[in-house]
Amino acid sequence: QVQLVESGGGSVQAGGSLRLSCAASKYTYGSNRMGWFLQAPGKEREQVACMHTAFGNTSYAVTVKGRFIISQDNTKSTVYMHMNSLKPEDTAMYYCAAGRRCMNRVTDYDYWGQGTQVTVSS
Repeated sequence: QVQLVESGGGSVQAGGSLRLSCAASKYTYGSNRMGWFLQAPGKEREQVACMHTAFGNTSYAVTVKGRFIISQDNTKSTVYMHMNSLKPEDTAMYYCAAGRRCMNRVTDYDYWGQGTQVTVSS
């Protein structure tokens, strides 16, 4: 069973930066798209970034494009999300997931981390 463990969340002022990490316990085989999702209270989970770990292709939600960067370190089986120019509306629980397609659809993802909270104050 693949386990994904996120870390790096916390509280930061608007304009600040954070780096989230997602470490996989083992190779995810066909589930080689790594996505980052956010979920604000009372709202649905939505994808903000995704990477095809074999080819390095990335995609971003419009709301974070130019501010967030997804990257990977294959030697550590870890995917990162560098979050810059953070805004109060970025406040949410952030989850990483491993899936088969880089789609904003939770059903395309097979493995999920436990989530890490990001809080941005104004």
